[in-house]
Amino acid sequence: MFSACLINNPSSDPGVYVKFKYRSEAALFDLGEIYRLQPRQILRVRYIFISHTHMDHFIGFDHLLRICLGRDMHISLFGPPGFIKNVEGKLAAYTWNLVRNYTNDFLLRVTEVSESQMITTNYSCRSGFRPEPGDTNRFDGILTGNNNFTVNAVFLDHKIPVLAFALKEQKHVNIMKNVLEDMKLPRGDWLVNLKDAVRRDDPDDMPVKVRWKGGKEKTAPLGELKKITRITGGQKISYIADAVYSSDNAQKIVTLAKDSDIIFIEAPFLEEDLKTAAEKYHLTARQAGHLAGMAGAKNIRIFHLSPKYKGREYLLENEALDAFKSSLSENPPA
Repeated sequence: MFSACLINNPSSDPGVYVKFKYRSEAALFDLGEIYRLQPRQILRVRYIFISHTHMDHFIGFDHLLRICLGRDMHISLFGPPGFIKNVEGKLAAYTWNLVRNYTNDFLLRVTEVSESQMITTNYSCRSGFRPEPGDTNRFDGILTGNNNFTVNAVFLDHKIPVLAFALKEQKHVNIMKNVLEDMKLPRGDWLVNLKDAVRRDDPDDMPVKVRWKGGKEKTAPLGELKKITRITGGQKISYIADAVYSSDNAQKIVTLAKDSDIIFIEAPFLEEDLKTAAEKYHLTARQAGHLAGMAGAKNIRIFHLSPKYKGREYLLENEALDAFKSSLSENPPA
């Protein structure tokens, strides 16, 4: 289960922070200024998805590096063509002659995505962030995934290739507290392991450890413990950054974001400034709301508002919301 929010106010640098509930992990969509995040929040980050490396989407890399350096952390980053060179440029700006003495290892797994493949290069603190070749895989729309979630991506046109993302929970496993109490079982961290086993479809005879706070422990088969769980469809979060409105982009956005619980989508300009939006390869608020409604999203959060509307941001919000509701009523979720 996720909780997601904009890092900054909608008129500031783009970025969404996604916390994986019940786990000490988080993900970031884009890396604009991230000073609003507490260090403890940044230290949860295990995945970073970069739409493109314009400054307002990537300047936060240095702050993240400063907070994480010296920690025993592995972070996976994904970005568009040229991303490996961009990251290496950041790392090359500093001198790393002393990091070999660090007891902890900070590792960056950097994956550059093209239309057909993903190339990964590893950068370890202990080796002075010297590039070490990783895997090369075919890109079929899925960036990464595990038993808990998958992240899909598509390329959009912003006069350069820009990635848009959708984070989807595999299954949402709920714990029925009344059944838990009826079976006289405790609450606690062991329930996270139980949920993981259910998501993996582990065999019913697999033993699961049940732990009480006082140290008491017993083992029960997964099949018996499934009685306290209820499986529902997983959450979905979509993130759509800079893109021009075109039929190709629109189709990709609607398909990627279909049935999202929340769609985070840029909305820099009002419809009255449609020409300016098109010239700058951005969406209008009305276009953003229309796309969100066409996708059948449950909620919309707009960001990347142009500074020209300072003090009038509500106009963008109202325009996006009106278009969202109108398109949603015409295209209700299945």
